[in-house]
Amino acid sequence: MRNYAFFVVSLMAIAISVTGCSQKHESGKTENATAVLVKGVTLETVKNAAVPELLDVVGSVRARTSAVVSTRIPGSISALRVREGDRVKKGQVLAQLDAQENQATAAVATAGIDEASRGLDEALSRKKLTDTTFNRYQNLFKEQAVSRQEFDVRQTEKDVAAQGVARAESRLRQAKEGAKASTTMSDYTKIIAPISGIVASKQADLGATVFPGQPLITLEDDRSYQLELALPENIATKVKPGSSVKVTLDAIESSFTAKIAEIVPTADPGSHTFIAKIALNQKGLKSGMFGRGSISLGTSVNGITVPKKAVVDRGALTLVWTVDKENITRMRIVKVGRQTGERVEILSGLSDGDRVVASGVEKVTEGSKVE
Repeated sequence: MRNYAFFVVSLMAIAISVTGCSQKHESGKTENATAVLVKGVTLETVKNAAVPELLDVVGSVRARTSAVVSTRIPGSISALRVREGDRVKKGQVLAQLDAQENQATAAVATAGIDEASRGLDEALSRKKLTDTTFNRYQNLFKEQAVSRQEFDVRQTEKDVAAQGVARAESRLRQAKEGAKASTTMSDYTKIIAPISGIVASKQADLGATVFPGQPLITLEDDRSYQLELALPENIATKVKPGSSVKVTLDAIESSFTAKIAEIVPTADPGSHTFIAKIALNQKGLKSGMFGRGSISLGTSVNGITVPKKAVVDRGALTLVWTVDKENITRMRIVKVGRQTGERVEILSGLSDGDRVVASGVEKVTEGSKVE
């Protein structure tokens, strides 16, 4: 009885196994039979090829001409006539300092000119009188009407009067020069724009006490900007003025090819980089914008590239569609490198000889069949 029961169980197990295999075989046929047929796509077989070796660097947009305005005398800001973003002209008054000592000095110097002028008038009048007296005594001396001693006294008075005029003239010149210097110092209470442009930043506020050399306002000429790229010092011999650079400015969605206009000959000892400057003429530029540059080093390495349209971004994943021997599409996650023109370098995820969908990727789904 036990042998019979064991035989029945075995037959049931075999039947289930055969049924399962049959179902899997039928399922496979169904999957191939129901694959979506995709037309109008372009395939490309990827190959290892020479890829130009590029150096990617970053930098910032700067105004080619800028000025940091500071004060030459101490004082407190009594008037502030500009704000960040304001456009100013050369010679325009930006701020006013309250420097009472300088103003008092200028007033004293002006009064000194008046005093010196009156002193000169007195000296001239005295000289005129002594000259007349001397001439009269000179005639009397010729007629022997006065003694030699009286004549010498009048001549001495004449010489002293002439010296008095010379001293008065010297004091007047000194007073005028002092007044000029005091006026100049008084004019330093006015903070003047040295260039035309826009107010990029303001380092002091109304009522603040400032000292000589302290920055107050930064002005930038917004008519010309340049991109300053930080280049590693180990490529100093490979990059020169005139070298071509692929520039990308994300803020204004601009990408173009330019040439290096100038390279600063000294490197930054902290970052071990030196600055390469590229002239910009795009609209909408602002100082401080982020910029990227891609510089060809004149060498190449082996790598795989695919058309830019073949790369698909889905969230945090980057992928391409590959096609197997049966023309069935499969999703392949890849790691991309730099972009050169309309092609993108693939660092990992593809091998030499793989076929990828080069165009029409929007028509493809997982497991579809291309024609």
